[in-house]
Amino acid sequence: MESVRWPMDSRSQFSLGRLTARGTAKLGMAQCDIVVWIAAGILILLFGFQRFGTDKVAYTFSPVLLLWVALISGIGIYNFVIYDPTIIRAVNPWEIVEYFKRNGKEAWISLGSTVMCITVEICQKFKNWHKELANPLLCMNTTVAEALFADLGHFSVRSIQLSTCCIVYPAVMIAYTGQAAYLYMHPNSLQSALYDSVPKLMYWPMFAVAILASIIASQAMISGTFSIIQQSLSLGCFPRVKVVHTSDKFEGQVYIPEFNYLLMICCVLVTLGFKTTKKIGNAYGIAVVFVLFITSMFMLLVMILIWKTNIILIRLYTCTFTLIELVYLSAVLYKFPHGGFLPLAFAAFLMAIMFIWNYAYRKKYHYEMENKVSTETVKEIVSQKSFSRLPGLAIFYSELVHGIPPIFDHYVGNVPALHSVVVFVSIKSLPVSKVPVEERFLFRRVYPRDLYVFRCVARYGYIEVRDEQESIESMLIEKLKDFIRDDIWMRPAKKQVEHHDHDDKEPEVDSIQSGHDDKEITRIKEEEMEREMEVIDKACHFGIVHMMGESEVVSEKGSNLGKRFVIDFGYNFLKRILRQTDKLFDIPRKRLLKVGMMYEL
Repeated sequence: MESVRWPMDSRSQFSLGRLTARGTAKLGMAQCDIVVWIAAGILILLFGFQRFGTDKVAYTFSPVLLLWVALISGIGIYNFVIYDPTIIRAVNPWEIVEYFKRNGKEAWISLGSTVMCITVEICQKFKNWHKELANPLLCMNTTVAEALFADLGHFSVRSIQLSTCCIVYPAVMIAYTGQAAYLYMHPNSLQSALYDSVPKLMYWPMFAVAILASIIASQAMISGTFSIIQQSLSLGCFPRVKVVHTSDKFEGQVYIPEFNYLLMICCVLVTLGFKTTKKIGNAYGIAVVFVLFITSMFMLLVMILIWKTNIILIRLYTCTFTLIELVYLSAVLYKFPHGGFLPLAFAAFLMAIMFIWNYAYRKKYHYEMENKVSTETVKEIVSQKSFSRLPGLAIFYSELVHGIPPIFDHYVGNVPALHSVVVFVSIKSLPVSKVPVEERFLFRRVYPRDLYVFRCVARYGYIEVRDEQESIESMLIEKLKDFIRDDIWMRPAKKQVEHHDHDDKEPEVDSIQSGHDDKEITRIKEEEMEREMEVIDKACHFGIVHMMGESEVVSEKGSNLGKRFVIDFGYNFLKRILRQTDKLFDIPRKRLLKVGMMYEL
């Protein structure tokens, strides 16, 4: 919800805030609708700019943000000095106690507005608002809390600490203090305190920078959303989408085209539907306080399970942060019927998608692990008289790293033929920008050796592309040959007399090294190496085919209604509308053979 609310709200908060605040009185409803459509256009441009990456966006926007921070700080100091320096008394904690004594229930309701630090909504609740104005400033400004949000995949810890503590928080607090001092002397400027408090000579420059800053303010939330989706993908908690890494320095700087367009559509629809910042603010309050509260709950788990913190400190943390956040949460829930339902509806929708995908994903993984094909089964299949070997090399793609997937047994059971050389490939991305070519492929051989069946893990960095299939194929074959050479030279010359074997382990053999000199051993190894290289070259000459399992997941017979709905309808629907496996691996479609199999989970 934050990723939808914040870009849309920041558009309205500044570029529309000045106009819509007085729009119904001065501009009229028609002009306000035009402004809303302009905001929608700005949103579309912002999301269209995301494909250039966080680095380029940051380099473009940083000077504007620094100028914005300097302006609001300078104007805040100016207003503080000129109008009412005594507003500094608001830092006295006792003032908030007096504030609640005087206003009771109304003070509690006003907490839902102080979450956004919108003094307007608080002050409108009291007739003697100008006497109470200093008190809301005592409440924690969670707009500053949003400035604390930054993903460590995008920026370093030190940069976050310095920018937040030395720039963002001081600037925002100075700006709000200056506005409070101005409003104390100009109570009629309630609806547009930010702009009315700006000196006349600085008005239009401030207005232009404010519009640019409001656009830029969404960037952290959008980038953070991309990172969260990427992490959910790695945990199997979100459907497959394309992830584009835009930096070779930071793994977390990503761009997700599908989700970018989805966010854009949601933001535009909410902007056109809500129109004003007041309705948007009601949704925003619930979203941000829930984020703070859930973060505190996870923090408690970290303190208990990982840090092993003293129980006294845990209770102290609970009685301060958690208690305060619960009070804020109860206040913002008061606005649930007035737009506050939107973040909860978004959250329920996304949670349903994540639960459905993760549930079926785990069931499918356990099914493949329990039904993976053993080496003994492969030997039995190949040894059958009706089974034949076809000339050529087959690359069989699988998500299963340990073992041979059950779909292989399904394939050879229906087509009693196998290529002369088979390589089971599992493609994995590592948390590094690039993987050296010599470390990219890890091979293991499935024994006996005359099967010519290999398992391979192809490792790629997060910014490396896999769309140049010809070079990848040639690289894989080259590294396969290197693996065979190393395996032969490192293995003592032996007579293949099998005693027993296990999965992926070479059979025990009787050594024939005694009586042979080094030249004889070298000759034996060279002959064996030439023989194996000839098999690989001959297979490549006849052609390389890419094979991929296309599993259809259904619930097993006798499953309850909930399980059937999650797997048969929910998971399969998501699988159909999202990216397929062959698109994720960028496999050439002209030489792609899909093998279908039904998994009963």
